Amino acid sequence: MMSNIAINLMENFMKITSIKCEILDNDYPFIFVHTDQDIIGFGECFRRQPKVTKSIVENILEPALLGKDPVNTEQRFIDMSKSGNALEIGGAIWIAIAGIDIALWDIKGKSLNKPIYELLGGKTRSKMPVYASSMKRDLTPKEEAKRAVYYAEKGFKGYKLHSAVPGKIDDDADQTIETVTEVRKAVGDAFDILVDVNGAYSVHHAIEIGKQLEQLGVFHFEEPRPHYDLDGLAKVSESLDIPVASGENIYTEYEYKDLILKGKVDIVQPDIVKTPGFTTFIKVSKLADIFGIPLTCHNTQPIISTIAHAHFVCSSENFPYAQEYNIEEISIRDKYPILENPLVISDGLLEIPEGPGLGVNFDMKMIKKLSR
Repeated sequence: MMSNIAINLMENFMKITSIKCEILDNDYPFIFVHTDQDIIGFGECFRRQPKVTKSIVENILEPALLGKDPVNTEQRFIDMSKSGNALEIGGAIWIAIAGIDIALWDIKGKSLNKPIYELLGGKTRSKMPVYASSMKRDLTPKEEAKRAVYYAEKGFKGYKLHSAVPGKIDDDADQTIETVTEVRKAVGDAFDILVDVNGAYSVHHAIEIGKQLEQLGVFHFEEPRPHYDLDGLAKVSESLDIPVASGENIYTEYEYKDLILKGKVDIVQPDIVKTPGFTTFIKVSKLADIFGIPLTCHNTQPIISTIAHAHFVCSSENFPYAQEYNIEEISIRDKYPILENPLVISDGLLEIPEGPGLGVNFDMKMIKKLSR
């Protein structure tokens, strides 16, 4: 028979009372998980198709979690995966799960009065080095070079440019080599340059461009082929000395296994608001560690996504490089800031929030103003 103590523990666990997805400023889906102990967990989902994300969160995933213990993150992840048929449907379901999983880990940390990095094993470093990620595709080579110098002087550890046109394979308008040449002349040899072409090259052209990037001292060559062309990625990677990075557009540890073994990439690049949450990040990190592959975060969203990445990066030895930080204007960071206290970046180093859970609080008046 079950003891009275066990029965009391089962009856007194924290319970999820509601899960809401608020779309901020028409573009940014944020998660709020409420509990019967007045602890609220914050999460964020990848920003594409926010209405789809909101529908999945509130119509499919919330009913599967109501009344259950948010601290049992592994079981809640299984609940969400089953309710959403995630392994069959994929993408949109995983993105919704990602935001909720981050929020559940936030609740776990708050309930234990510990930062998430402590739940992951403790700090291996106190700050996260970041590089400036330029998302513009309409700059001339000289304009991009001028911009790179500005961020180098601010102390950022590198500069990533997005030079090719996604969806246009081997486009004649591509100025990758011209742009990298100008940036390298402007910043010198000691500053890292990263190049992301979003899968816009054929295999032979990717190899041709990659060899030129090697001569220009580029740090990594990102998505020379689309993530689903594992054979093509392998051919490019095996033909070049420059590290090939990929992984931002896949979700599960099973896909990352194929990316490593079949795609033969040199750097694995998960994104916590796609690769669903801390629960999956742990598995992907262990997988990469087994095969001796370093990780670097794909990170284009500078609020909860950046904070969650920082907690993971600073509790792991498998992220040896500077991490991505979006330098474009983001309304909810720059125009209508939603954090009570903004993140601090000084000399290219992001300070890790020290409070329980994610360690941050929202300006709820601003959240209400921007919600729809």
